[in-house]
Amino acid sequence: MANKTLTADFLKGMAIKIAKKRKPRTQEELKRELEELDPIEEDEEPPIPKRERVRTYRLCPYLDTINRQVLDFDFEKLCSVSLSRINVYACLVCGKYFQGRGNNTHAYTHSVSESHHVFLNLHTLRFYCLPDNYEIIDSSLDDIKYVLNPTFTSEQIQSMDCSDKLSRAIDGTMYLPGIVGLNNIKANDYCNVILQALSHVTPLRNYFLREINYARVKRPPGDSSFLLVQRFGELMRKLWNPRNFKAHVSPHEMLQAVVLWSRKKFQFTEQGDPVEFLSWFLNALHLALNGSKKADSSIVYRSFLGHMRIYTRKIPPIELEDRQKEALLLMAEYQETVTDSPFLYLTCDLPPPPLFKDEFRENIIPQVNLYTLLQKFNGQSEKEYKTYKENFMKRFEIMQLPPYLILYIKRFTKNTFFTEKNPTIVNFPVKNVDFGDILTPVVKEQHANTMYDLVANIVHDGEPMKGTYRVHVLHKGSGKWYEMQDLHVTDILPQMITLTEAYIQIYELRTS
Repeated sequence: MANKTLTADFLKGMAIKIAKKRKPRTQEELKRELEELDPIEEDEEPPIPKRERVRTYRLCPYLDTINRQVLDFDFEKLCSVSLSRINVYACLVCGKYFQGRGNNTHAYTHSVSESHHVFLNLHTLRFYCLPDNYEIIDSSLDDIKYVLNPTFTSEQIQSMDCSDKLSRAIDGTMYLPGIVGLNNIKANDYCNVILQALSHVTPLRNYFLREINYARVKRPPGDSSFLLVQRFGELMRKLWNPRNFKAHVSPHEMLQAVVLWSRKKFQFTEQGDPVEFLSWFLNALHLALNGSKKADSSIVYRSFLGHMRIYTRKIPPIELEDRQKEALLLMAEYQETVTDSPFLYLTCDLPPPPLFKDEFRENIIPQVNLYTLLQKFNGQSEKEYKTYKENFMKRFEIMQLPPYLILYIKRFTKNTFFTEKNPTIVNFPVKNVDFGDILTPVVKEQHANTMYDLVANIVHDGEPMKGTYRVHVLHKGSGKWYEMQDLHVTDILPQMITLTEAYIQIYELRTS
């Protein structure tokens, strides 16, 4: 007994000696130690008093009340009561968004009044039980976290074009990742077809599936155009998510970023032109990624940028006499000029439709071969371009083909009074399109391969400015073609694609 007392007194004396030798702690050191014992979450607004913060982690008895059927993280992350974007929580029972979790906050009030207890912080991806206010740590909630923020490894991305594995949604619907419908909020189908087509451009998709690829891009202070890049990346990850709760995605946040950064030029309440949206979107993405005029400055230019040479000569006025025309042609103003121009897509002109009906009193639907349209870019065919006072003749010569070639088939002609649509059908092969036929022998030698395969085809149906758009895309993993019109997704035979009124096409260069 005496030995035990001696040992206790000895340890106590040693502890007192160590305490005396320790340097006195400053106020900052004490404050730092207190914060380590009770860390403050930076995203909490308004802050929760320390006496109300509970640090114990335990299993929650209310996990069985979570309703995954109503969870939808596609819409803007703001409180349904205060419309604030700060510190927003999703109620996992009813799917609504509320702000805060301390006393007198909207989430706290909702949990008490409706007896909904499980909430997810949409920024930190941490789960909490209210009003008891403790964090829930449970691996069964990982699927909810993954739906909110899908992530992909390099191995998963590389195997995407080799897999035809179907995924199952919460309601039992089977779907192919990448082949999911996009919700049409009102009149945004012209945006949906472009976003669907771009999601099947392999290098662009692979780049945006890994957030780390563009997370380090630095923009000038006060510039928030990078939001467009983030929203597009989120949409790509949701479209290719193999563990989605539903077989469709709503592009609501993506379209809000488009409306904001296009300064309301493109709306989702009014029908627009996919070509104008495509041109603006690719350039806006390129600039937001700090792209420059260099061909390898962004993933957009690396995928779509090609180069052409434009030969331009001015035409003398028709009303002049031959002698006056000859005199004008000797002037420097009327000599042919050569300019090098980059391009993201090529504009193909359709021949004018026939004015007369056939013997059965029905309109003749003309047809034209794709190679006929491409003769415009062989460097020899001239086309006249008119302005309000001058006329020009231009020739186009392709100098460099991009890895992904976008063709815009110009179907609409606008004048002062109305817009007219050309219904001419373009006959094109789905595979083995040789664009080397329009290149000069010298330029063709610089290209290792000029064979392209179609990967996306956008179609316009109906009257000009009032019709609808749909898109055909190739799922490389299964080798099948699918037709997507907003939420409607069906498979389609490749032979049927060539019978449609093609408007925009994306071709992929064969690497082997």
